Amino acid sequence: MKAISPLLHQLPSYENSTATSFRLSVLVPVYNERHVVEASLRRVLALEDELISSLEVIVVDDRSTDGSWEILERIAAGDERVMLLRHEHNQGKGAAIRTAISHATGDISVVHDADLEYNPADIPSLLVPFATEGADAVFGSRYLSAPYRRALMHRHTMINKTLTFLSNWLTDLNLTDLETCYKAVNTILLKSIPLRSDDFRFEVEIVFKLAKRRARIFEAPIRYLPRSQEEGKKIRARDGLLALMAMVHFGLIDDLYREDGYGSQYLLELERVRRFNLWVGDTLRPYVGDRVLEIGAGIGTLTNQLIPRALYVASDINPYYLNYLCSYSFGKPYLHVLNIDACNPDHFRGLEEQFDTALMINVLEYVPDDGQALRNLWSALEPGGRVIILAPQHPKLYGTLDESLKRRERYTSAKLERALTEAGFRVAEVLDFNRFAVVGWWLNGKLLRRKKFSRVQLKVINTLLPVLRRADSLWPWRGLSMICVGVKD
Repeated sequence: MKAISPLLHQLPSYENSTATSFRLSVLVPVYNERHVVEASLRRVLALEDELISSLEVIVVDDRSTDGSWEILERIAAGDERVMLLRHEHNQGKGAAIRTAISHATGDISVVHDADLEYNPADIPSLLVPFATEGADAVFGSRYLSAPYRRALMHRHTMINKTLTFLSNWLTDLNLTDLETCYKAVNTILLKSIPLRSDDFRFEVEIVFKLAKRRARIFEAPIRYLPRSQEEGKKIRARDGLLALMAMVHFGLIDDLYREDGYGSQYLLELERVRRFNLWVGDTLRPYVGDRVLEIGAGIGTLTNQLIPRALYVASDINPYYLNYLCSYSFGKPYLHVLNIDACNPDHFRGLEEQFDTALMINVLEYVPDDGQALRNLWSALEPGGRVIILAPQHPKLYGTLDESLKRRERYTSAKLERALTEAGFRVAEVLDFNRFAVVGWWLNGKLLRRKKFSRVQLKVINTLLPVLRRADSLWPWRGLSMICVGVKD
């Protein structure tokens, strides 16, 4: 097998490696905490650890009325690491955290309440899984084993454990502390998640959305100094009921990606038809060799079906996807993650003749110059190597669905074969794929002019797919997509 690892360091890489230190953003929502807020922030500002290369503290005053604001102004004026923001009116903890997230610039963001219940000295322990395990998120748990822990209030603990149990059942996680304040999350990932909760339901929302995004979540033991309602504790029994309602809401609603220039939000639609994705993988697998370059890997929907291989390079240009793939590759020495623009020849320098298979699945229709992209893939393949292209066909079906996906075009088999031939490939095989969906695509994208399939439609397709898949070759028309296999002679 040809060596590639020395070349990876010369490329625009998202190769996963353990970091030695992080830029840390501490997000601090504040509401009427004048008696403790200064002591709390002084502890945060005193943080020093080899895992913290720089520190920024983003304080959001949620329109305090007890004099907290004046204290915060004095602290911010005396320390340039403090960014102080204020809401025009009281909105709630979740809203304050959301405001802080929008200003975070660190590698890792961690929430810290200003009430002295949590000890900032525990924050460095939350960073260890990021440095050693490639974590996406680390939650501080008040119930994990530690050299010692304070005996907490029994009824409060049982309510928290009940909520945690229900959350775990719905998310299939095994957390020990759902309602912990200390939630440290990779900032790029955190900024990509649309957060809607204004109050304490933020705790449920972030857990459910991280779980649905398949984030690598860890826990670390922390200390906890509970205070009573007389001392200013703001959470109430009704917040437990709201948390239950939030679990139902966020269990049913998939609102996982912010809109961006890469169409990340549409990836969720594909995730809902898991059996369709498995069908794609099963169809392509016989053509895939042992050294694979995948262009436009997304969040690894196809990648995780085709690994392990002797070498597998998953690439994309979307930073959110790259961040996920980087975390996913941890512990998989054969899987490498690169930032590769299919049309940029510079991104292929150093990859010449390194692969026996190149995959471009539902990508070619997006690139501005398909000829250049195919020539770049030709350069990365060894003689005899195969390129596998899955692309939409039927140009007359181009409609609102394609427009919402920002597709450049739908191909004919003749045009795609010609593009492969001009790039230097010999077309070895052309397969029709997904015939049954042609009628549905025409109905939704041309007749009804919808921008996406409904959840009911996707659910029906996913349920019926074992039957539809077996009968696909019986439909008397070309497939909604085609698979072309080209060989580099």
